[in-house]
Amino acid sequence: MACALAAALMAIDAHAQTPRDCDGRSVGSAAVARVIDGRSFVLADGRDVRLAAVETVLPVPGDEDEARVAAALAAKAALETLLRDHEIDVSVTGAGADRYGRLTAYVFVRTPFGEVLVQRELVAAGHALVSPVAASPCRRFLQAAEREARARGSGLWGAPYSAVKQAADPADILADQGRFGLVQGKVASVRESAGVVYINFGQRWSNQFTATLLKRNEGAFAAVSPKALAGHTVEVRGWIEERGGPVVEVTRPEQIEIIY
Repeated sequence: MACALAAALMAIDAHAQTPRDCDGRSVGSAAVARVIDGRSFVLADGRDVRLAAVETVLPVPGDEDEARVAAALAAKAALETLLRDHEIDVSVTGAGADRYGRLTAYVFVRTPFGEVLVQRELVAAGHALVSPVAASPCRRFLQAAEREARARGSGLWGAPYSAVKQAADPADILADQGRFGLVQGKVASVRESAGVVYINFGQRWSNQFTATLLKRNEGAFAAVSPKALAGHTVEVRGWIEERGGPVVEVTRPEQIEIIY
């Protein structure tokens, strides 16, 4: 594993400099006691850390989807490999601790080959997806790594696991209910009712994929009005829920990308 990590770090592009201005507050160096899953671990002092700005496939007891289980285990193994026997720097985001008491942070590993942002390595290898956090140098850095992993078909972007669900297949989307995912499809219509904007991907909105946006949050989408999305093929990222059909609630413009 150590050799694999060394090889991975040596392969990092020279131009991919790790940004230090990640909207975080450094709490200093620390040692890692154990890894919980692909996005969280425990420090030697007992504090839990949750990686900021990324989402990984998480293990769920009883999950029978072999590809999903394999993806969750691969993400955990990759994080263990990155953190093992290395001192890390923890940079806590403005959110601080999440509702579970975990420090939400950007994590940097000190290696003989330079300082490495853990989130970037997970995303670049296809073990993690970029979550819709506020624009920052770190987010742009992670987005570039995600584009590269996607182009290579690495990890979550390749077979047998497909990171992108198709809006035309609501049953497949609902198989990932309660998980973070990406859904791509053509917007059929955009409607507003009772303070909610509905971005519909089918004629029968009650059982087909829909992205919802509270009207009071519409001002954040000044660059691209949700109503202008009709007829465009877009990609939506967020937490998949069920309300008749599959739904992703959109709160930030970073959650929607126009493909064409």
